[in-house]
Amino acid sequence: MVAIAVCSLLAACSSTSRSTTTVVDRNAQQKPTVTSGQYMVRPGDTLYSIAFRYGWDWKALAARNNISAPYTIRPGQAIRFDGGSSKTPSVAKNTTPVAPVVVNKPATPPSSASKPTTPGATNSAQPPVSSGTPAVAGAAPGGWIWPTNGTLIGRFASNGSLNKGIDIAGQLGQPVLAASNGTVVYAGSGLRGYGELVIIKHSDTYVSAYGHNRRLLVREGQQVKVGQNIAEMGSTGTDRVKLHFEIRRQGKPVDPLQYLPSR
Repeated sequence: MVAIAVCSLLAACSSTSRSTTTVVDRNAQQKPTVTSGQYMVRPGDTLYSIAFRYGWDWKALAARNNISAPYTIRPGQAIRFDGGSSKTPSVAKNTTPVAPVVVNKPATPPSSASKPTTPGATNSAQPPVSSGTPAVAGAAPGGWIWPTNGTLIGRFASNGSLNKGIDIAGQLGQPVLAASNGTVVYAGSGLRGYGELVIIKHSDTYVSAYGHNRRLLVREGQQVKVGQNIAEMGSTGTDRVKLHFEIRRQGKPVDPLQYLPSR
């Protein structure tokens, strides 16, 4: 009888030790699919947000689908991708945090010829400067400014697989600024991995994106000036308060640090 009792007790302990806890990957992204080279427009989509999601130049996507200005699309409309760019969605991924760094001005400033082409913006407004903040918003000679104050915690990955922009940590609710003059072509939360997102078209070549905001202060179609407050920094779609900032040239991500003023 004693042996039976001991065996029963051991079996119960063994059963308890084998119990497991399910781990959910919060970074796993549900990606909209392209079926037979087509994407079905969903409520909230714009031509620009679809082009941004799939890494297309919005002009090429409009031409491929015979969509003319003002480039209006409607839910249920089929957007064709066949015969063009990659169908892999562009999603801002939560990467392994890097040690916060200060964006220091190089010993030998690059010449104006080494700077990328300006989007055509003017330096009409100066954003507020926060004393003692590592990455400080300021006007660039070519028309770009830092979109917020804070600490640079994530850098652009040259192959675009880890980070398609930069990440700046700051305080909840602090101003997010338009990095250059332009038109808001998307304002919403329909692109997974970006949270509350603003996309601004600066020219036929350049767009910029501002993700993870707490609150958006602009609407689609609105004209904005460089340095204008467009959102409040937040943590939507991510695990900490930060701004995810991207610059796209003809639909392809480029390193924002090559466009922003050196610090």
